Amino acid sequence: NYVSFGGKKQYVDWARSRGRPVSSEDDFFTDSLVKDFYKNHIKAVLNRFNTFTKVHYRDDPTIMAWELMNEPRCPSDPSGRTIQAWITEMAAHVKSLDRNHLLEAGLEGFYGQSSPQSKTLNPPGQFGTDFIANNRIPGIDFVTVHCYPDEWFIDASEQSQMEFLNKWLDAHIQDAQNVLHKPIILAEFGKSTKKTGYTPAQRDMVFNTVYGKIYGSAKRGGAAAGGLFWQLLGNGMDNFQDGYGIILDQSSSTVNLIAQQSRKLTLIRKIFARMINVEKWNRARGHGPVRRGGHNIQN
Repeated sequence: NYVSFGGKKQYVDWARSRGRPVSSEDDFFTDSLVKDFYKNHIKAVLNRFNTFTKVHYRDDPTIMAWELMNEPRCPSDPSGRTIQAWITEMAAHVKSLDRNHLLEAGLEGFYGQSSPQSKTLNPPGQFGTDFIANNRIPGIDFVTVHCYPDEWFIDASEQSQMEFLNKWLDAHIQDAQNVLHKPIILAEFGKSTKKTGYTPAQRDMVFNTVYGKIYGSAKRGGAAAGGLFWQLLGNGMDNFQDGYGIILDQSSSTVNLIAQQSRKLTLIRKIFARMINVEKWNRARGHGPVRRGGHNIQN
C-alpha cells in the first residue's frame, strides 16, 4: 500500500508511463493495465523455481499463506466497494494458479458499511475497507487484523489506548468466530519505542493483552489462531528500525512473553490433535463422538 516500498503508486506510475489516463494511487484497484501488472507479479512469484529446494513456490509446503496486499486502503471510495471488487478478482486469480496454499487479504480490520454498528470502533480516517464484507469473499481462507493504538491515537493516554486495544481485539475475534466463521490471525501489533514516555513495561502490557486474547480464544477452540508481532530484527538491521523492531538479545522481558505464548499454543495444538485422533479411532471402531462430562469434544 505504501510508497516507501513502491506500493500502489509505483504500479500506477508504470501504467502512466505507458500512456494510461491514471491520476490517483487508488487507480491501482480499477485500471485494467495496472491490474494486469499485478496479476503478472502474482504469476511470477507463484511460478518461481527455488534453485536451492528445487520446488516452485506454488508447490512449497513450507509456505503457509499468501497475502494479497499489505494494509490495502482506498480512501477515495469509503464505501469499500472498490476494494471488495479488487479482492474478489485477485483472490480468484491466485486460487486459479495455486490451490495448495491459504490466502488472506492483508486487511487491518477497519469496519465498513456491512456492519455500521461496529464502525464506531474504527480509528479516525477514511480507509475504504470493510472487515466483514471483504473477508466473506470466496478464496479468503482466514482473517487478519492489525492493531496500533499508539499510532492511531497518538495523543490519547496509555489507559485509553489499552481500552481501545481490548475492545478492538474482542470485536474482531468474536466476529471472526460468529459472523465470518473463519480463523483469525492478529497479523501485526506492537509498541513503538519512539513514542514519548515509552517504557519496556508498556510494550509488555500490549503483548500480554494480545497474547491473552489469543490464548483465551484458542483454548476454547475459538477463532484466534495466532499472533505476529511487528517486527523481528537482527543485530545490524538498524536501517529497518521503525520503533517496533524487537532484537531478541536486547528485549529479554518481551522475549520471555513470546516464548511463553509459543509454548502455550503448542500445547493447545497437541491437545486438539490428540482429541482429533481419539475421535478418528472411535469412529473407526463405530463408537461415535467422544463425550466428557456431557460435552461433545469433537473439534
